[in-house]
Amino acid sequence: MLDGFEILTTSGVVLWSKSYAPLSSSLINGFIKDVFIEEKIIPSSAAADDTTASQHPSYKKEKYTLRWASAKDLGLIFVAVYQSLLHLSWVDKLLDNIRLLFVDLYGDQVKKPHSTVVECSFDDYFDQQVKELEQSADASQRAPQIVRNHQGPTTTLDLNTAEPLPPIPGVLSGRRSPTSAAPSTDATPTSTPDTSRPNTPLNGHLLSAKPGRGGTSRRARKAASGKPSAVEGFKEKSVGKAKGKQLRRWDADGMADEDRDVPLDYSATSDTDSRPVSSAGVEPVDMAASGTRTSKGQYILKDLDDEVHSILQNANQKKEESESSKPTGVVGSSLGAISGLFRNVIGGKALTKQDLEKPMKGMEDLLLRKNVAREAAVRLCEGVERELIGKKTGSFESIDTLLRASLSTSLTKLLTPTTSLSLLTSITTTNTTHHRPYTISIVGVNGVGKSTSLSKLAFFLLQNNLSLLIAACDTFRSGAVEQLRVHARNLKDLSAREHLAKIELYEKGYGKDAAHIARDAVAYAKDNNFDVVLIDTAGRRHNDARLMSSLEKFADLARPDKILMVGEALVGTDSVMQARAFNTAFGAKRGLDGFIISKCDTVGEMVGVLVSMVHATGIPVVFLGVGQHYGDLRTVNVGNVVGLLMS
Repeated sequence: MLDGFEILTTSGVVLWSKSYAPLSSSLINGFIKDVFIEEKIIPSSAAADDTTASQHPSYKKEKYTLRWASAKDLGLIFVAVYQSLLHLSWVDKLLDNIRLLFVDLYGDQVKKPHSTVVECSFDDYFDQQVKELEQSADASQRAPQIVRNHQGPTTTLDLNTAEPLPPIPGVLSGRRSPTSAAPSTDATPTSTPDTSRPNTPLNGHLLSAKPGRGGTSRRARKAASGKPSAVEGFKEKSVGKAKGKQLRRWDADGMADEDRDVPLDYSATSDTDSRPVSSAGVEPVDMAASGTRTSKGQYILKDLDDEVHSILQNANQKKEESESSKPTGVVGSSLGAISGLFRNVIGGKALTKQDLEKPMKGMEDLLLRKNVAREAAVRLCEGVERELIGKKTGSFESIDTLLRASLSTSLTKLLTPTTSLSLLTSITTTNTTHHRPYTISIVGVNGVGKSTSLSKLAFFLLQNNLSLLIAACDTFRSGAVEQLRVHARNLKDLSAREHLAKIELYEKGYGKDAAHIARDAVAYAKDNNFDVVLIDTAGRRHNDARLMSSLEKFADLARPDKILMVGEALVGTDSVMQARAFNTAFGAKRGLDGFIISKCDTVGEMVGVLVSMVHATGIPVVFLGVGQHYGDLRTVNVGNVVGLLMS
């Protein structure tokens, strides 16, 4: 972990600093004296300009190591201090990013003559970068490594901890412990530290399989326990009346016991479900990391990450453009290759369709590599082509700049919604004007994260003090009701901590008509003065006509105010068919109202699914899922999405 970070001028004026531990002023003073005054440590020739921090040599004094970067044109020095015993591989990246951010945000103030004070609130930007880089470093360090033991089989070890790993549910050791019936604390979730919220398993939570029962067969174990074999059991059962299929129950050793006639439907409320949930078992959520609260008390999702990434991306883009303009540069891929096709077009020439034929092909390939469906990519290229045909290039205007501007305009027009997406305003209007709860239904194909996205949306609405009723209308998938019950318990506990509105789960078990459950849930919410009803539905394939046909009945009975479809960022070109199928499944008078794109944190800059789904339906993207925590929900920054597609 860092001990301190300072931004100062070459004349010694500290513009901004942050300390995590007490540091002596002699560290920075000695650094300035040895490096910049007496030049005892001379950087390499490549580091004379504003390049990466890795080009600069480290400065070590006492027990500390100082890494640094500079903005030569502004006379700024960025210094990171940490203990020499630590190996922080991400410090150079932090220095480069902070240099780009600070120069972009406050460069104009620094350029003013005789400026010694810079008015800035840089803490949030700095904290965001530290958390993000620490998280990526922790994720790479926590990856399990395969270690071969010469005296035994290959095992998977976690190098971050020397403690024994916890057991896997369902994969137990071959011997029963005398205290196996005693309650264990291993099931209690570990609270995530404030410094980072990794999506990978925490230390001590990596799983490793344990040896089985020594190769003993299942038949031998049943014989030893006194149970009849399969042949004897068949003879005994054949004498009496034939029975139906017996329910299977798994014992503590992971063995199936088919002799107990116990139902496996645990969706019915039991006495144990009514017990209070310990607040220590729910992971706390950093509210400031996911949103901000306005003066009117509304909780608005935060897009600071998008702002930071946009600034860094623009800086890198300018750097790439400056490098590509050098006569000795090599034309790169993507848009660099596209602009290279224009090198024979002189300035002031009116562009024709023949001039644009090859560049449009290169642009289409670029969009396809960004996971955009071919149909949408062709439509975008046609729009850019229509805009550029007949346009004259300026005498000193870069063709690359002209092409980027045209593509950016087409993407912005496609992704910008034509109606207001203010969900809070719609909820307030419905509650006050119509005196009924606002109903939101979540639909989508199997496995895209509908229940998880619903819980994130519920957490966002709870922050705005809106009372919620979650309707468990997935009566088909095993464990769907139990999953929502866990989410409802966690959200209820988080709401109690912050003294927010109430939240409740409405469930009727499995095997019942989902449309009638949704209708009854809305009526229950109206009678009990709930503000919002969130309806979870079963996942279904978009090409299964029988399953899709039930959505029209669902829309008629539940009458949701908004129907949001969850699509995953990994789906690829099939997103067009999915979006169109769900948009037409609710009848002629009803369709989708918006998309929630999940798993956006797994695709990097390949965010083409947003373009594909909006192109297919004309329906906007409302939210993006960026992680596995309740606060990992973001609104769409069109400019940032366009920047990722053009990178």
